[in-house]
Amino acid sequence: MLHAVREDEETGRVTLAQVAEQAGVSISTVSKVLNGRQDVSRPTRLKVERLLEAHAYRRTPRSAWEAPLIEIVFHELDSIWGMELIRGVENVAKANHASVVLTESGTRHLPGPDWVGGVVQRRPVGVVLVFSTLPPAVKKQLKSRSIPFVIIDPAGDPEPDVPSVGSANWSGGLAATRHLIECGHQRIGIITGPQDMLCSMARLDGYRSALSMAGLEADPSLVAFGDFHVQGGYARAVEMLDRPDRPTAIFAGSDLQALGVFEAARVAGLRVPHDLSVVGFDDVPLAQWSSPALTTIHQPLRKMAEEAANMLLRLRAGDAATTRLELNTRLVIRQSTAPPSPV
Repeated sequence: MLHAVREDEETGRVTLAQVAEQAGVSISTVSKVLNGRQDVSRPTRLKVERLLEAHAYRRTPRSAWEAPLIEIVFHELDSIWGMELIRGVENVAKANHASVVLTESGTRHLPGPDWVGGVVQRRPVGVVLVFSTLPPAVKKQLKSRSIPFVIIDPAGDPEPDVPSVGSANWSGGLAATRHLIECGHQRIGIITGPQDMLCSMARLDGYRSALSMAGLEADPSLVAFGDFHVQGGYARAVEMLDRPDRPTAIFAGSDLQALGVFEAARVAGLRVPHDLSVVGFDDVPLAQWSSPALTTIHQPLRKMAEEAANMLLRLRAGDAATTRLELNTRLVIRQSTAPPSPV
């Protein structure tokens, strides 16, 4: 049970000494919890964290000698689109005389359980996370230490209390499929992303909506779920193209998957776009240098990262007016799409 702790009469803030007294521990122990040290027993750490949260304890401003850091956290750092996000955060950090720290942790849904201890020790001005959401306990820990966070959200739909920046996945899927229909294709396959990611389902819904509006019936056998990587696009495309009634066009849910479709077409003896039209999603720099250059949906990854970092700095300054942004996507037509070949 938590009891009231008297705030400092001059500042109106609860002090570490008061938290320590209430928790029945030393001030150094409270300091260790605040700094993410691991040499504190779990029951003691939880007791101190509950007190810090209950009394909305906030750190004093960082010392002048400490270099301001913005941390960006991925579940994997080896993706092309990840570099675009890093560049966006770096642009804002540089303009604000801050440095960027990169961290790899967890799964595509949330960071690993040990990550929060490290971030508390690093004491960044804020954290940009490339995940769908954060566990409630992690949100509480970050808030109790005055570390604001923003999710760059190409992968899901965060809770209302999670500041985030996303993109228009449904309209992107709609535009990609509508373009193929306007080229004259009727048998259109889709290789979207993982089935447990909302962005994958939103792009799939956009695909289905475009077909429906054109009076075309969606064929469930032409719907496949990939992994947003080249190999996933290749494997699913091989399956689609190895059938007598193969599609004449494929909408790949990412540019990397589209490159996998290119390779599957080559192996099958098909030419892009003469025998198979392909549309990607993301518009990473590599897309314009593929052969042929890839028609794709531009997802403003760098702009998303810039907006997330700027939102982070506003939250740090106490401005929480806007905590959810969704940026537009748009079709970029290149050389990988064309009308279907006459039979």
